[in-house]
Amino acid sequence: MACALFNFLFFIIFLLPVFTFSQNNGTVPVGTSLVATERSNPWLSPSGEFAFGFQKLQDNDQFLLSIWFNNIPAKTVVWYPNYTSPVSRGSTVEIDAQSGLVLRDPQRRLVWSTGVPDVSHGFMNDTGNFVISRSDSFRIWESFKDPTDTMLPTQIIEINGTLVSRKSETNFSRGRFYLRMVSDGNLVLNTRSVLTNSNFDDEYYNSQTSDPVNATNSGYQLIFNERGSIYVLRRNGEQYALTTKRSVPTTSDHYYRATLDFDGVFRQYYHPKSFSGNPGWTTAEYWPQNICMDIDGDIGSGACGYNSVCRLENGKPICECPQGYLLADPNNPYGDCNTNFIPNCGEDDQKGPAEDVYEMLEVSDTDWPKSDFEQISPCTVDDCRNACLNDCFCAVSIYRDNSCWKKKLPLSNGRIDTGLNAKAFLKFRKGNVPLPRPNITTPDKPEKDRRTLILVGSVLLGSSVFINCIFIGAACLGFFLIYNKKITNFRPVHDAAGVNVRGFTYKELALATDGFKEELGRGAFGIVYKGVVPMGSQTTIAVKKLDRVAQDTEKEFKTEVNVIGQTHHKNLVRLLGFCEEGPHRLLVYEYMNNGTLASFLFGDPKPNWNQRIQIAMGIARGLAYLHEECSTQIIHCDIKPQNILLDEYYNARISDFGLAKLLMINQSRTLTNIRGTKGYVAPEWFRNTQVTAKVDVYSFGVLLLEIITCRRSLEDLENGDGENPILTDWVWDCFAEGRLDTLVKNDTEALNDKKRLERFVMVGIWCIQEDSSLRPTMRKVCQMLEGILEVNVPPCPSPFASTA
Repeated sequence: MACALFNFLFFIIFLLPVFTFSQNNGTVPVGTSLVATERSNPWLSPSGEFAFGFQKLQDNDQFLLSIWFNNIPAKTVVWYPNYTSPVSRGSTVEIDAQSGLVLRDPQRRLVWSTGVPDVSHGFMNDTGNFVISRSDSFRIWESFKDPTDTMLPTQIIEINGTLVSRKSETNFSRGRFYLRMVSDGNLVLNTRSVLTNSNFDDEYYNSQTSDPVNATNSGYQLIFNERGSIYVLRRNGEQYALTTKRSVPTTSDHYYRATLDFDGVFRQYYHPKSFSGNPGWTTAEYWPQNICMDIDGDIGSGACGYNSVCRLENGKPICECPQGYLLADPNNPYGDCNTNFIPNCGEDDQKGPAEDVYEMLEVSDTDWPKSDFEQISPCTVDDCRNACLNDCFCAVSIYRDNSCWKKKLPLSNGRIDTGLNAKAFLKFRKGNVPLPRPNITTPDKPEKDRRTLILVGSVLLGSSVFINCIFIGAACLGFFLIYNKKITNFRPVHDAAGVNVRGFTYKELALATDGFKEELGRGAFGIVYKGVVPMGSQTTIAVKKLDRVAQDTEKEFKTEVNVIGQTHHKNLVRLLGFCEEGPHRLLVYEYMNNGTLASFLFGDPKPNWNQRIQIAMGIARGLAYLHEECSTQIIHCDIKPQNILLDEYYNARISDFGLAKLLMINQSRTLTNIRGTKGYVAPEWFRNTQVTAKVDVYSFGVLLLEIITCRRSLEDLENGDGENPILTDWVWDCFAEGRLDTLVKNDTEALNDKKRLERFVMVGIWCIQEDSSLRPTMRKVCQMLEGILEVNVPPCPSPFASTA
């Protein structure tokens, strides 16, 4: 008995820790298996940060074979077999010598297998990569090379590699959104409505990293490096960055992932490893910036289902059924919407006047741009409504810009946007009154309040008198301090419309900039200083002291700051915070370490042609976002190379956007009521006409010609040769005379890319048309620069004598 007891104690003290360690060193021997139950212990990586095994799904008795983050409460899944559905309780997964990973159902029928022979062992890596190796340690299969919807740091997607979204947040079946690294070198996002079809539907994001002229400039890998940066690597070694500088913390105390989410948006996330308070995953960046507007093809339903409408909320598409329509599947808010009748030209539709059979419901800022069957122009609002009312095939009519579009079911690419300036008229039968959309997730407020009161009352009644006194006293003190505005330590974060814009004190910013010591530049709105603040880590910032803002417009200042703070685009400089204290008005931006486009463009040596192309397209995309994709349209009013900054990857980032509204009218930079800089100002500033977003289009046109030629819009006559001092005039002369090579003299790359050179020059000339109605929108400018829209030969930009 004593001997047996000694052996048992020896096993507990010495052998059990060794046995446990052998199970947690990441290696999984051949023949090891797991069973799908709640008590099944997963195969852990050596650090325990990742686990491989079965996760039980919510609301049913199904299990998902997967890899997940093991040390955070969310247990976020990062991989699962791409061609299987969840399996039933009792299913098994095993490391098999002749087939690798083998998944079987409870009846031992094969569900899925990696299908690789000569297996020695498996290994759950600390990077989240599950590897199957031969006896010579050669990797014959790994989860990183067979991804589903997620990338992890150190993971690479090669040419023809894909990510596929899941069907919904909780449904791991294959969805309809695809991320692909295609053979021409572009990273693209597509929809695909029919999984068995080899063709893809709408392309709604393109990295523009293909170069058909010089293949060495094309991309061939999507890389997620260990520092949390995502970029397309070109064959010449250059990087096209998706992740902008400092959008993610670069410290080792965070987890990272990038997921093609079920809503079609490719998002990069980070999560602290020490999860005090369980903050969850934070979105760092996402692509595209507005999926509601960017999915715009003729095939497929769009970002949402058929007959649905999409609106953007903090970068996330929200799908809703229009009034009078209901979800086809109540459990899938991103699915199709059904109406309670289908318009047709049957006998019942022909009985009596149309107004006796149908009613029309008016909805603002809503459109389905791809379901037209007839256009009426010119047209009034009433005519548009009646045209659909009296057409038995018409389900909806859209009125915009004195034109009317009649549409049939099903409706696709629906979107809600205040910039649409459109009215939609929805038709439904009389008696079928549209019901408001049911809200099945949020309890009624009185019921919620009643539950809260019951909970608080229970806590108070169940506590001691002493504790209750402390609680009540603390509450009263808190209300007293708030009422008297004594609590100042809680001011740093100002939450506006769901966007965090940090509020700084003047003292904080003076300390951060060492007394506003290092000046970065001066502009129309004030002086910019370099500083450093602790924001998770030591973050370099640019602090702009505004010296032209009215001091009695506190509400307007905060409103405009909140509008700027809500913008999020890779080609805009991000607003990190502000200071509004006494006479001081300051804005805090992320710091761009490569300076202004002016110093880069007009310096020596000149930037190469491909760099200039990417910079021009980045600026165009940023302006299109400001004009058409923000909830509040922002007109920059001062586009020039000094207001374009370059990040560490030389991506163009527009700065000073939205500041024109903060500038007092009588303190403008140039003439009264005129905002802008000489050489970039649109002609309508000098006339008694309405100023629109087209003033930015004009300025961009001038800037585009500067980028093409590496020449300033107005040459310095004292230092120059005195010839062709006005860039726009010189470009038009060269274009009209067929001398485009003169514009890029000695620039071999540009001269070898004549088609694109001609297209860019023509786009620039269209943008600088004196008649603003002839200028394209910035969205069309983007499409013309990318070659999606054909560019016609432009007319002379200044057919009349200018009033300037």
